[in-house]
Amino acid sequence: MLTEERREVLLRLIERRGAVKVKDVAEEMGVSAVTVRQDVRELAGRGLVVRVHGGAMSPSAAQPDPAGSAAPRPAAQGDVFGLIVPPGDYYYPEVIRGVQDAARAHGVRVVLAVSGETLADNREQVRRLIAAGADGLLLMPRAGLAPADLAEEWLAGLDVPVVLVDRRTGGQAGRLEQVASDHAHGAGLAVRHLAGLGHGRVALAARAESPNTPLIREGYAAACRVLGLPEGPEYAIDPADGAAPAEWFEEFVGAVETGDVRAALVHNDLDAVALIGLLQARGLRVPEDLAIVTYDDEVAELSDVPLTAVAPPKRAVGAWAVDLMRRRIADPAAPLAELLLRPELRVRDSCGASLAPRRHA
Repeated sequence: MLTEERREVLLRLIERRGAVKVKDVAEEMGVSAVTVRQDVRELAGRGLVVRVHGGAMSPSAAQPDPAGSAAPRPAAQGDVFGLIVPPGDYYYPEVIRGVQDAARAHGVRVVLAVSGETLADNREQVRRLIAAGADGLLLMPRAGLAPADLAEEWLAGLDVPVVLVDRRTGGQAGRLEQVASDHAHGAGLAVRHLAGLGHGRVALAARAESPNTPLIREGYAAACRVLGLPEGPEYAIDPADGAAPAEWFEEFVGAVETGDVRAALVHNDLDAVALIGLLQARGLRVPEDLAIVTYDDEVAELSDVPLTAVAPPKRAVGAWAVDLMRRRIADPAAPLAELLLRPELRVRDSCGASLAPRRHA
């Protein structure tokens, strides 16, 4: 059946029944729900039908009852995007704000859900979002739910388009699109900045549970290789072990006291701020005894010593995710996209001027 013929059939069904559900029509016509949603969107754009959650109505059925009937009528809507985000109030709110701003600008409604702990939890959340009329899904699964596994085992089978937000799947992306910060590039910015100040070795302290840590480590190692620097000691920050910040950083602070560590990339801001407090309690100074670049730039500027920071473009990632989804819905046959947005380095007081480092750097 040709596209226009199919849309004519759909239009007659809507006129005859007053309202239809996308899922039911897709089964009747033997096509995908994505195809029916696109047809509904096109007919709505011509003013021939009214889009509602999960389906469409004829314009006459969507009009208020002149007799004053109390029965509610479904309201017309623009695109509806389901957004699944990790729990927590650090890092992700800026991404969410980017989604909200872009959605508001384009008349898109966003329905939010928090990523569950298991794959089954996330499947149920997605099922509910699609049943509620989501035209597409913006997914930012929590750490521990590997995006590649999700893509391979589950997401590829959904009948709505999916954009991964600040997550990457590599070669297993299938038909998933993705937009993310280039965290490896951001880590490289930090290493190059510290090396440019005369430091011949840069330590790395990173949160073990962060989904961004593998990419930060990758960019850190690559920059060290290109610059001919030995990879400095790496310190894992693991809040899951129940230790206090002083315990996480005890070895690190000892290395600063001896002068073995003079420069470091620390992920994230809160840990860098805690580290500065521990250093100051030992009579050590930033940047004189330790030059720091922190990764995230959520609260870096508020530190006692304002911290030079790598700032991932979190809000832009959210906005681009909305844009990718809008493009996919408007043209399902368009080439699939993977976008990497580069972080920027915001230089403040925590690195100091160029120096001739003592001992190691």
